[in-house]
Amino acid sequence: MKQILTLAALAVVSFGQPGLAQSAPANPSVAVQHSDLDLRTEAGARTLDRRIWRAVVEVCGTASDYDIAGKNDVRQCRKDTKHFASVQADVAIAGASRAAAIRVSSIRN
Repeated sequence: MKQILTLAALAVVSFGQPGLAQSAPANPSVAVQHSDLDLRTEAGARTLDRRIWRAVVEVCGTASDYDIAGKNDVRQCRKDTKHFASVQADVAIAGASRAAAIRVSSIRN
């Protein structure tokens, strides 16, 4: 059975002016597989970190270049989500356990 790391952003994100408002799904998430990695090795841990970052970017989305507030929201979402995911990934790496899925969430205002 493949184990996964799930990233979820719990808040709805608004970009730009009301006329241009877009919102992300309430709980966007991406499954990050890690059962194929040997988390006891540095290479395995680095690979997991890269997978987590790609998932963070996908979950938090992007904002238009002219939307400064939206860009700041995305930047904060990525920072918070990456931090929360990394803490839980560190636990998995420390235990080198693939038995439990890790659920990672970030709330942005």
